[in-house]
Amino acid sequence: MPRQFRSAWFKTLATVAALLLLAGVLGAVIGYPGWSVAVMALVILVWHYWRLQQVLLRLTARQRWETAEAAGVWNELDHLLFRNQQEMRGRKRRLIDMLRSYRAAAAALPDAVVVVDRNTQRVQWFNEAASTLLGLQHPADMGAPLVERLQPLPLAHWLAGGRNAEPILDANSPVDPAIRLHLRLIPYSDHHWLLVARDVTKLLHLEQVRRDFVANVSHELRTPLTVVHGYLDMMDPEDFPDTGPMLAEMRKQSQRMAQLVEDLLTLSRLESQRHTELEKVPMTSMLASLRREGEAHSQGRHSITIEDQAGVDLAGSTKELHSAFSNLLTNAVRYTPAGGSINVVFAREGKGAVLSVSDTGYGIPANHLPRLTERFYRVSSSRSRESGGTGLGLSIVKHILGLHQARLEIRSEVGQGSTFACHFDAEHVRVRSNTPPTPFNEDSPA
Repeated sequence: MPRQFRSAWFKTLATVAALLLLAGVLGAVIGYPGWSVAVMALVILVWHYWRLQQVLLRLTARQRWETAEAAGVWNELDHLLFRNQQEMRGRKRRLIDMLRSYRAAAAALPDAVVVVDRNTQRVQWFNEAASTLLGLQHPADMGAPLVERLQPLPLAHWLAGGRNAEPILDANSPVDPAIRLHLRLIPYSDHHWLLVARDVTKLLHLEQVRRDFVANVSHELRTPLTVVHGYLDMMDPEDFPDTGPMLAEMRKQSQRMAQLVEDLLTLSRLESQRHTELEKVPMTSMLASLRREGEAHSQGRHSITIEDQAGVDLAGSTKELHSAFSNLLTNAVRYTPAGGSINVVFAREGKGAVLSVSDTGYGIPANHLPRLTERFYRVSSSRSRESGGTGLGLSIVKHILGLHQARLEIRSEVGQGSTFACHFDAEHVRVRSNTPPTPFNEDSPA
């Protein structure tokens, strides 16, 4: 017990004792000492209960507390309650100021921010940008169902995903279809979600300009490269004995440039493609074709094995999937030293399937793995130049798998090799028929 409370408690007890003693003395004078002490004790008890009632009434009424300069337990209680009330009011003011600053910051954001109740999926709060980008109006839309209010955005299935909901990268704004939005769902508590919508119209326009530029330049480069490559093929090194090595290098570099142009055109087509037509892809002939390509590219320098453990086919574009698998196998051959081994396995994965390409090559440092599928990204520029890679193969693989709702998983350890696995869901798995598979022709249309 603090010193001031102990002192006030002793003063109160001393006052009660003095009053009872005075009542006893007065009672002895008038001849009724017992009655005098009892009456005084009753008066003291009534007074204390009256003070307790005053405290309870003021606490119930939430009145502003006032203190008086006096000694005693009740006055110390007044001081304590007054101090607690002042501290509580200070904390409340600070919380209100903090809340106002947070709301002002959220209101000033250029992105639309909507607080959604997780159970009812109703709007709890939104900032000013939500009115501009999503068409929400205050106060009419407070408490309104989010899915119904933001039609025609496909939000019902998306919200059902909760924490697993992938961002919607491109959606038309309910206010203006010309406005393109990037939507992201953030579950920040057990009862609320945060819907963040960002205007990406300019970014998508710049991205489209970049794609058009790459496609146009690639188309323009194809013709002169074809002419140059044709003339180089017509030149016989025997007619130019002093320039034989130079002609061979020129042919090699022109072929590399032609391959780069073809990869750019392929990547540009894949980026502009929204979906792919599904057909049954015979994996038996696909794997046989991959074996032939791998052996031809390796020229006996590696041990290449192909395993078909799945016993099923895939649904998708035969030409595109062949391009993806061939890129992975070619990379494995290119970056595996002579004498190494490469293993291609097609197996079931639950109700889905996975095709993995494993090698015993150089391996890739962990810090490079997240960026491998970026266009022109190279782990080692010198090694890529020596192997003749364009830096677009894995980017092409990523886009092809994206069109097939599949994903690319990369595992690697320096000095131990790498594994590139293509995971397909159950919707892209087909039962293999008993009829002999049609021989796969990589030049056939998709």
